[in-house]
Amino acid sequence: MNKFIELGISEALVDVLKKQGIESPMQVQSAVIPKIIGGGNLVAQAPTGTGKTLAYLLPALQKIDVSSRDVQVVILAPTYELAMQIMNVARDLSQGAKLGIKVQGLIGGANIARQMDKLKDKPQLIVGSAGRIIELAQKNKLKLHKARMLVLDEFDRLFDDQNMTNTADVVRLLPEDRQVIMVSATAPKKALERADFLQQPEIVKVEADPAAQSQRENLYRMTPFRSKVETVRHLARRLAVKRGLVFINKVFDAERILAQLRYEGFMVGTLLGHNNKQARQKAIADFKAGRIKLLLSTDLAARGLDIPDVDYVFNLDLPESAEIYLHRAGRTARAGAKGTVITLADNKEAYKLEQLERKLGIDFQPLKGGEKAAPAKKKNAVKKGNDTAPKKSAAKSKKHTNRQGKRRAAAK
Repeated sequence: MNKFIELGISEALVDVLKKQGIESPMQVQSAVIPKIIGGGNLVAQAPTGTGKTLAYLLPALQKIDVSSRDVQVVILAPTYELAMQIMNVARDLSQGAKLGIKVQGLIGGANIARQMDKLKDKPQLIVGSAGRIIELAQKNKLKLHKARMLVLDEFDRLFDDQNMTNTADVVRLLPEDRQVIMVSATAPKKALERADFLQQPEIVKVEADPAAQSQRENLYRMTPFRSKVETVRHLARRLAVKRGLVFINKVFDAERILAQLRYEGFMVGTLLGHNNKQARQKAIADFKAGRIKLLLSTDLAARGLDIPDVDYVFNLDLPESAEIYLHRAGRTARAGAKGTVITLADNKEAYKLEQLERKLGIDFQPLKGGEKAAPAKKKNAVKKGNDTAPKKSAAKSKKHTNRQGKRRAAAK
């Protein structure tokens, strides 16, 4: 018997998955699908690229009563790109399995008159941004009083300071007996506290698979700040990058960086929050089609994107937290593929690399001259015993101090 069927997924949906080359559920899907089918509120935390979208979409589609013309499932996403990605997956599954479920996207920035007109088709599943859903509800064009399920994808972003109010307002539009599913790669304490309306949800945490982690290299290169853009351009050529995501922290730096990367005709596009949706759609399409090799992005713009065959992620600006590093790194080495993350740091940022290593438990390896450094040799095991503990601690401290000094020296 098919493993998806054993989880409770219908044969019609299983057949669609087979046509897409998906025959065995991933770890988060095995853990989450039966619980969603069983009902109850759920928080699912799993690394990026591990199949969270299908984990909630498959049972959500099965819970929809096609004979009803009411909205029954609401999915919130923090970005236009992620919302559209979810909508397309839901639509493909419904159409492929001939479920007859109507799916509609309600995203801010799109033509609201056109969205109101499409709502006349009575969609049963909507995917969108909280602001636009609230706006349509206030205009009395969207009623959610019959919704059975609310999914908050990338809930850590949906409950940040910028999005919390709108997210909470959407929650209030649904009946109290609705089922709420929250998914993300990271689950900050503040976000969980702000989701107190869930009233003791079941929490499922799927740890990173060691085998999957081994598919991703975490490298660094010490680079003077003024040379970072040139270094990315140099490495992209030397490493024969097919699809590389370049992360920056500040949007206002984008035009300068873009001009530098395009120098000498390098193919690069941008995925930034201030761009209109048509420009972002074109950038993603060009990236997927191979018309551009590098895609410059902020963290929010790239949230949740599932772009196949991203072989390199460049941290031109260091991530502001360990959680952000995980989200960036998760854009590559997805679903068993190999990938590399290269973080550029100048001498003033060496300590940030040390912090990331400690928090993530990752030993970053140096990349020099555009070529991958050989893996570090395994150290001799320390003998057990109380008398060896202080020596081990001192050696580890000395190791970090020496590494930090070398990194700073390399950046000069």
